[in-house]
Parts: sequence; C-alpha cells; structure tokens
Amino acid sequence: MRFALRNTIEYCVAILIDRPIWPKNGRKYAHMVSDHNFAELHGFANRIGLPQKAFHDDHYDVVSYLVNDAISFGAKQVASRELLGRLKSAGLRRQRSLRSEAT
Repeated sequence: MRFALRNTIEYCVAILIDRPIWPKNGRKYAHMVSDHNFAELHGFANRIGLPQKAFHDDHYDVVSYLVNDAISFGAKQVASRELLGRLKSAGLRRQRSLRSEAT
C-alpha cells in the first residue's frame, strides 16, 4: 500500500503475515501485523473478512485458508522473526504483562 505524504514523499506501510505454523483448535494459524498502526491493521483485517475476535493485543490470528487472500490483498509474507522485529521497531509490540492489562 502506498500513501503520499504532502504530495512529495512516498512511504510504504506494510501489513505483514507469517506462515501458518501456529496450532490452535486443530488448525494452523498465521500472525498478521502492521508496521505502522493498529488502525491500518484493523482496516486491512476488515477488508479480508477477519472478525474482531481474531485480534489478540497486537496481531490477528489468520486461519491458514485465508493467508493467500491476505497476500493477494497486499500483505507481505515474511518470516516470523522478521514480523516480530518489525512489530517491535514500530513500537506496536505489547509486552505480555501489558497485554492482559489492556483487555
């Protein structure tokens, strides 16, 4: 996704998704994050049909059969380690102790 900033500078906001390797309830899930803000992430999740209940503090759990939809809508597939690093660099990673307090 590209956004113009004052019509002179362009920057790229990425929605990142890792591979669906995380097991839960007999299915595999991927994690999806934004490296910009949560509003961007929620808007993207809404466009691909993810329910709000799939959001967990700083990421969405995406069931394996929706991963290709997310990629076709513009999410960039990255390794889990890169996803976490970019989430932290953006200042959007919530520490475990803060995650439970935020809900």
